[in-house]
Amino acid sequence: MSNILFILNDGPYGTERSYNGLRLAGSIAKRGTDEVRVFLMGDAAVCAKGGQKVPQGYYNVELMLNPIIRREGQIGVCGTCMDARGMTAEELAEGTHRGTLEELTDWTLWADKVMVF
Repeated sequence: MSNILFILNDGPYGTERSYNGLRLAGSIAKRGTDEVRVFLMGDAAVCAKGGQKVPQGYYNVELMLNPIIRREGQIGVCGTCMDARGMTAEELAEGTHRGTLEELTDWTLWADKVMVF
């Protein structure tokens, strides 16, 4: 069993970096053999905004967090990045939380592998 940390930096829509990072994190989490944590920084903080409404047939990044959360994965959102984007903790999707640089430091030292998207 490995501890895997994903650090996402890009916004949820526009580029597909966060989308692909969440696809991989979800796929690993579904196997149930490794522990997955995701930390959202910069524009990726918006990935955890609750109540996203996307056009029919388009992927919904908020829903992509669920497979990770259901398998006891943790999803932290950079608090400073949230503040810079006018986001509050009340706006976060269920199962995600406002994080700190200290938490990211702890998670980085905990991880056997760190994947950055």
